[in-house]
Amino acid sequence: MRVYVPLTLPGLAEAHKAGELGPAPLIAYGVTPALREWYLSDDIEELEYAALSRAAQASLRQLAVDRQAPRRRVVVAVDVPDADAVADPDRGLDHSSLGEVRIALPMPLAKAAAVHVDSDDAERDVTAAAEALGAADIGDDDAQFTVDGAEDHELLWYDAKEIPDLVG
Repeated sequence: MRVYVPLTLPGLAEAHKAGELGPAPLIAYGVTPALREWYLSDDIEELEYAALSRAAQASLRQLAVDRQAPRRRVVVAVDVPDADAVADPDRGLDHSSLGEVRIALPMPLAKAAAVHVDSDDAERDVTAAAEALGAADIGDDDAQFTVDGAEDHELLWYDAKEIPDLVG
């Protein structure tokens, strides 16, 4: 199963230095039964894109907490055995946890298939979205519109071998 691990650029730098994504348990996003049911598609590429989008939202939440991190969402794609990506069935229908899986052990960064990162031109919208998250969470429609604005930016694809350049 391909899973998508949400990070920030400092988090990616830490993973690069340590050689692994951790500490465990890791929260990642993948094509879970609940995500399939919610997305209503059998197209695996569409489903994986939905899981990537869920991870990008989780990265935005990390940016809201870490105000010093550059305002760029980061998601690392990693292939893991299906048995290693465990979805909590009790949280499966909670919209905030759609696609969420837990990985019990740290993952070697060498197993990363790709890294997805916002371009520089997304910075203003990602900054605004991170600042608006709290208000959006309590139902402010204008704040939700601002948060959704970050999703208008597609994450760029990088080969995992490019991580040193991304964190350099």
